Amino acid sequence: MKAFWSIFMARNKEFYRDRAGLFWNIAFPFLIIAGFAAIFGRGVEPSYKLGVFPQLESTLAYQLPASVEESPFFSIVKMPDKQTALDKLAAHKLEIVAEAGTIPLNFWVSDSSPKGAMAGEILTSTLADPLVLQQYAARQTIEGFQVDYIDWLFPGILGMNMMFSALFGVGFVVVRYRKNNVLKRLAATPLTAFQFLSAHVVSRLLVILFSTVLVYVVCASLFGFHCKGSYLALVVVFLLGGASHVSLAMVIASRGSNEEFASGLLNLLSWPMMFLSEVWFSIEGAPDWVKAFSQVLPLTHVTSGMREVMNYGAGLSDIMPQILILALITTVFMALGSWMFKWTG
Repeated sequence: MKAFWSIFMARNKEFYRDRAGLFWNIAFPFLIIAGFAAIFGRGVEPSYKLGVFPQLESTLAYQLPASVEESPFFSIVKMPDKQTALDKLAAHKLEIVAEAGTIPLNFWVSDSSPKGAMAGEILTSTLADPLVLQQYAARQTIEGFQVDYIDWLFPGILGMNMMFSALFGVGFVVVRYRKNNVLKRLAATPLTAFQFLSAHVVSRLLVILFSTVLVYVVCASLFGFHCKGSYLALVVVFLLGGASHVSLAMVIASRGSNEEFASGLLNLLSWPMMFLSEVWFSIEGAPDWVKAFSQVLPLTHVTSGMREVMNYGAGLSDIMPQILILALITTVFMALGSWMFKWTG
């Protein structure tokens, strides 16, 4: 344990003495959340942008039927004139355009926009008499969770920051150690590869946990985030997620001695994870092979586990599949990294 503790403390000191790295490790996720909070805010985001221009060019009285004004599906965008509105519609910056004050209401959609066609159907049904609609359709609803996009995004941003911190904070550093002959000097000591790697894993997990807790507390205070489920489950899935990514970084760094090659390989791993692990958007409608591939990425299980706990109130037993998969990934990568590790390039 003495050898483990020495490497552990040395790695911690190296991290907190790097003021720039420490700052961005904390500031980066906060800036992303703050930016999205400023853009989207709270509440349900309207699905379709409805451009409205005045009936008379000399007036700016945008008068629409009350049912349209109050519809949760449309975001009203006021246009100065008809031509500007139609130009933006043609460029797919608007889904639908309406001329206020007309009876019946004149509106335009683009024939090349599927969203425009849907917006037109919604607008038509919004204007229709409910008694007439009842003859053709029977509407039924279910009780669901209302999750704002910013709340849905928050766990993914925390997971993404954890991934970058783990991959580049460990993989890149170990390769630099090997290139600068630091590992060559350590090889002359009684330190084993497993002690060295495990000390790096624990040190980086401590750093990740500290920065994430700090970001979570600040964002919860400023933007009103709160965890609906078990905090124990949240900590467990995050620690296992961090360990799985650090172990993956160890596999990459186990033999590499070129920083440029290691950086390219880490980017090659991190970018698919960032886009296929549902950090920014759901891939539910993607091809089956894409969804199957996403299941082998550790960030997928970190994001889904944290999202289940924070947004839907899941407990430890509810996210057991994610926990078991992350534990398996950590064990396999840690064993593989220790077996492949070499002290010299």
